[in-house]
Amino acid sequence: MKRIRLAGLSTGLLLLCAGAFALTPGQTAPDFKGTDSNGKTESLAQFRGKYVVLEWANEGCPYEQKLYNSGTMESLQKQWTAKGVVWLSVLSSAPGQQGNVTPAEENDYLRKMKAAPTAAILDPSGTIGHLYSAKTTPHMFVIDPQGKIVYQGAIDDQPTPDPASLKVAKNYVSAALEESMAGKPVATPVTKSYGCSVKYGD
Repeated sequence: MKRIRLAGLSTGLLLLCAGAFALTPGQTAPDFKGTDSNGKTESLAQFRGKYVVLEWANEGCPYEQKLYNSGTMESLQKQWTAKGVVWLSVLSSAPGQQGNVTPAEENDYLRKMKAAPTAAILDPSGTIGHLYSAKTTPHMFVIDPQGKIVYQGAIDDQPTPDPASLKVAKNYVSAALEESMAGKPVATPVTKSYGCSVKYGD
């Protein structure tokens, strides 16, 4: 009787955790279109056949500053785009909110930080952010060449803005890419994202 009750409790907890995320690994990633900081239209569909990383960004967020000021995010972008991965930064901050920038401001920031995303998509209406239920900056998604989500959640296991935490951080995005590219199941496909809340207008 105890075993049955425990099994039922475990199943219930798993369902509760799964229900906390609008999009889960194994699902097809929703297609979207958006304009990047260079005025070019980008869509997820155009990158079918490649791995894609989505990174929700806000340069004013201390958690993002930890990653960018240390060079960690830039290194990840360069490491994985060199291997053919498409890296899309998405800025869903609404007008008047922290992190909302003009295309020129975003390009200046990318040059200053020596960042190397494939593109930085401006999403001031929050359309793409809501489509993915992006909650924090950063909030990360990894999508495989078949268009399936293989990871979503935090960038690493150190939910703090303290730069010292990076010395011991396990990077979930890199782990997901390495495992998926090797044909292995992703060991940790879902985590709880951490950071500043996405500054939606609604």
